[in-house]
Amino acid sequence: MLKLYGSTTSPYVRRIRIWLANTQHEFINLQVFSEQDRELLMIKNPTMKIPMLEDDVDGATQIIYDSRVIYRYLTEKFADPALTWEQENQLTLIDSANDSLVQMFILSNSDIQADEDKLFFKLQKERVNAVLVQLDAYVASGKFSSWNYPTVCLYSLIDWIEFRKLHNMQGLTNLLEFHDENSQRIEVTATDPR
Repeated sequence: MLKLYGSTTSPYVRRIRIWLANTQHEFINLQVFSEQDRELLMIKNPTMKIPMLEDDVDGATQIIYDSRVIYRYLTEKFADPALTWEQENQLTLIDSANDSLVQMFILSNSDIQADEDKLFFKLQKERVNAVLVQLDAYVASGKFSSWNYPTVCLYSLIDWIEFRKLHNMQGLTNLLEFHDENSQRIEVTATDPR
């Protein structure tokens, strides 16, 4: 049986949880900052990041790291179609905004305040702004009209931004409408971190 390790609040974990909604699997909710769960991560995953997927293949345990690699593994396992290059680029945009926001969120939780004049924060905010504007335009042009993996990832990002109050979404009306339109899907409500 597939085992997905993660936390209920991670946007990277949530995208895989949503994607696996109709697939039998076990979700192991980790408290990633607790000593016991950090030890488990250290044993199973040297990156010490979530999500991580465990699968028994022909009697051997296969562990897959990183949401993007997990998705690729699942598409091969279940013979799903591969992503197009356009979809790969969409994921790169989504992941870059996610990565920047995760870094700033961790720094904030470490009592390091975002200083607009510091290069690190300036670059992260610049990236997030540029990516969200591009994603807003993509939504307006219909690029996220099908409920597929990139769409799931975009939803997980926008919902996490709203949940954690990480970015002012004012003016990004297409992204906000996209969020509202998909917020009542059963797999979305079942994985809501709130």
